[in-house]
Amino acid sequence: MSRIGKLPIDIPKGVKLDIQGSNVSVSGPLGNMQMQIKGVDLVREGDTLKVVPIESEPNWKANWGLMRSLLNNMVVGVSKGFKKVLVIEGREYSVKADPKGLVLNLGFSHPVEYPLPATVKAEVEERAKKITLVSPDKQLLGQVAAEIKAYRPPEPYKGKGIRFEGETIIRKVGKKAAGK
Repeated sequence: MSRIGKLPIDIPKGVKLDIQGSNVSVSGPLGNMQMQIKGVDLVREGDTLKVVPIESEPNWKANWGLMRSLLNNMVVGVSKGFKKVLVIEGREYSVKADPKGLVLNLGFSHPVEYPLPATVKAEVEERAKKITLVSPDKQLLGQVAAEIKAYRPPEPYKGKGIRFEGETIIRKVGKKAAGK
C-alpha cells in the first residue's frame, strides 16, 4: 500500500479544482496548471481530495503515489509557489537580470544568455551573487535550476561554480598540501 497515496490533498481557499474525466486543471492566485491523470480516480469531499487507485490498471501501486504527489504539487504551486536559490561562488563570476532571462558571466569567452520560461520568475542579487527562482510548476523550476547549475557546477578544489543554497561541497586537498 502506498503511504503517500493514502494521504488526502487539502485544497486551500482561492484554489479552484476542475476535474473533467482524466484531465485535471487547478487554478489559483499564482496561475493555473493542467495534468492528465491515469490509473487513479479522484474523490472530492469538501475541501479535500482523495486519490483512489484503480487496481485493474497495470502498475497501479506506482501510479497511486505518483499521481497524488503530482496533484499535491499542482495545488501547492498555484497557492504558495515554489522557490529555489542558486549561489554563484567565484570572484570573476557574475549574473545580471535581462528582460528575456539571465546573463551569466562564468569565465567563458562570452556571456551565457539563459532565456527563462514564462512561468519562472528570477530575482537577482548582483552583490551577493544569488539567483532566486520562483514558479508554480515544481518540475519546471527544478529543470531550470539544474540547467543553470550545469553551466558551471561547483568544483571540489576551490569550491567555485554555481550551487544550490544550503548545498555543501565536499572539498578535496590540493597536490601541494597532500605532499607534505
